[in-house]
Amino acid sequence: MSTQVETIERITRDNAAVCLIDHQVGLLSGVRDITIDELKHNVVGLAKAARVLGMPTIVSTTAKDVLWGPTFPELVAVLDTKQYPIIDRMTMNAWDEPHFVKAVEATGRKHLIFAGITLQVCAALPAYSALAAGYKTYVAVDASGMFRATLRQVGVARIQQAGVIPVDYFSIMCEIMATNADPLANEVYAALDLDFATLMGQINEAISNREKSKR
Repeated sequence: MSTQVETIERITRDNAAVCLIDHQVGLLSGVRDITIDELKHNVVGLAKAARVLGMPTIVSTTAKDVLWGPTFPELVAVLDTKQYPIIDRMTMNAWDEPHFVKAVEATGRKHLIFAGITLQVCAALPAYSALAAGYKTYVAVDASGMFRATLRQVGVARIQQAGVIPVDYFSIMCEIMATNADPLANEVYAALDLDFATLMGQINEAISNREKSKR
């Protein structure tokens, strides 16, 4: 009796896209499980790194003009909205909006990284639907927000049970970049914007300058 070994496809810049759902100013004001500054930092870092690596980023809002307002401006500033216009909808689940699904399908990517406000609704619901449609789905939990800390615990537990993979914005982009020898590595790390990485760069520059002065 033969056994079949399943090959797990690795996530790469060529097979993955980012889906940012409802990072709107009205919803952002209700987030309580993570500071607004940290959430903005992480979402912008995810979007910037994805753009450096040439990954499509599909963005959606819900009820922009009647309830929750526009996408927060710091995020809009780093998006390619000409190639990927922000898609507004009225549905809770972004996957129930045909224009959103069409935009995802047009990327040709089968690994989808979701983030949203809220984690349990805006990020998780389309992640479940995309998973059922044959995609491999992830939720960047630190680029998503909730209205209470306890809701985050429940949300992460539920997405795991559903087969969606919880990730953080930094590690998933490092996994996609794959090697520090990548010519884009410095740009990716700059986009991810970690304080200690900046410090290490300054230390290395100081060491390099000291060695040069000895010659």
